[in-house]
Amino acid sequence: MSETAQVSSLPLPPMQYVTLFSEENTKRGRTPRPPPPITDNYSMFGNPYNTDDAVIRPLESQNIRRLYPNNYDHRRELKKLNHSITASFLDLVDICIRNPESEARATKIDDLTLLFIHMHHLVNEFRPHQARETLRVMLEQQKRQRLEIAERFRRHFDKAWELVQQAISTIPEPTESNIKLLIDIERVQPSEGNLNNQACGNGCAEEDRVLCQIIDLL
Repeated sequence: MSETAQVSSLPLPPMQYVTLFSEENTKRGRTPRPPPPITDNYSMFGNPYNTDDAVIRPLESQNIRRLYPNNYDHRRELKKLNHSITASFLDLVDICIRNPESEARATKIDDLTLLFIHMHHLVNEFRPHQARETLRVMLEQQKRQRLEIAERFRRHFDKAWELVQQAISTIPEPTESNIKLLIDIERVQPSEGNLNNQACGNGCAEEDRVLCQIIDLL
């Protein structure tokens, strides 16, 4: 068994487990392997869970008495629970003032606990909607950023095109004086029949004659 496998199989405290992911261990490949996926039961915050359970478990599966019907309006039930919690809290305060040692105090605390559990459960049922809404907002933000980038690119392209057009418009038109500077290649280069003639009739070389013609044209 390799050293990596031995390290990953040992139960380690959280902070000691984090220290194993140092840069040196990462370069040497000595970081612990990720834990295997859970396929059956697990415990979270001291409560047992099963991988096949629903994301939001019903109250009956937790042995909690339901205070509202199966078909309900979340907003209406949350308002009712809020009013019930306020009234129960005032009753608890009155009991603590009149007779703190009475059994009604423990009963009222149990009622408040049950009301808070129901409110927490109703709020948790909105978590999937919250996740979808968060994803929708993220996608809209990414879309807006891409549109802004495309708009900036279009503005830069229009500016570059405008600069190119301005540069083209500043090029002067050819005038008669500029035309004289152009060299007639056909007149300068000798024809194929005269390529074999290395010197002219007066004894000058062909290259010197062409150079003289260029100077005369200038």
